Amino acid sequence: MKCLIPSKKTLLAGSLLLVMLGVLVGGWGGYRHFAPVSAAKGWHYRVFKDAIDGVSALAIMGDGSLYFTQEFGNEKGTLLRLEADGSVCCALNQLSKPDGLATFRSNLLISQEGGHRPLLILNGTDTSPLFWAENLEGIASDETFIYAVEDLPQGRLLQFDPVNDQLKVLRSGLHEPEGLCITPDGHLFYTEKGLGTVKQWNPHDPDRIVLAGLNQPGFVCWSEAGLWITEDATHGARLLLIKNNGTLQVILKHLRSAQTLLPLDNGHYLLAEQGRDRILEIIPAEVKK
Repeated sequence: MKCLIPSKKTLLAGSLLLVMLGVLVGGWGGYRHFAPVSAAKGWHYRVFKDAIDGVSALAIMGDGSLYFTQEFGNEKGTLLRLEADGSVCCALNQLSKPDGLATFRSNLLISQEGGHRPLLILNGTDTSPLFWAENLEGIASDETFIYAVEDLPQGRLLQFDPVNDQLKVLRSGLHEPEGLCITPDGHLFYTEKGLGTVKQWNPHDPDRIVLAGLNQPGFVCWSEAGLWITEDATHGARLLLIKNNGTLQVILKHLRSAQTLLPLDNGHYLLAEQGRDRILEIIPAEVKK
């Protein structure tokens, strides 16, 4: 049997092709890594605060205090507060992947995604556990109940009644639910990162798919502009807005691991971009200053 041995010319051509392929792949990877954030027409952004390793959750208290978390595990996570002079102080430490913040009756709720951990409530400088669950992430409140999701392959949507100290399972078998929000009229929305979907909880019927085909949706929140979703992808993540008329708009592109979006009273928004260790301020054109 005759063996076919490639010629030197063929081997050289093959090697050159492999090199070109490597350059192309590396070039695309480099572009995805370093591509700057771009905003939709009429929108603008600027860096609000940078050099915050692992920044994740954001919340503003009634007195205007801004809190944010560093999502480190093994009790190395922290809750930070931004002071009036621009400095940052530690409000709480020894947390395990603090990945969710929400306000509740003038107090601050803190979730921990690092295993079997309690949902904490911060009142001034006093911290107390409310209930325990697995890998708690997104949290929300309507000032009567507290809602939370477990970021697990078979996660749960939970409702906690602080008056009766009762924990109720609203939905189970969810695929890595991360984000959660409740609108002023009582509609409850959550993301399933494992399925790339945003759903609306329905107490009587199957939950409605609001949006599908997303790239690792992580956070969801409501403002007067509509329903917001962030993508927690390492590269090429987006900030999306479902407007009140039902249309979908991509507000920011080329984000890296976008986390919490926080609406402000002045019409601006703050966005935690964990992949670049910073908080962005997002400004619609009609309120640009």
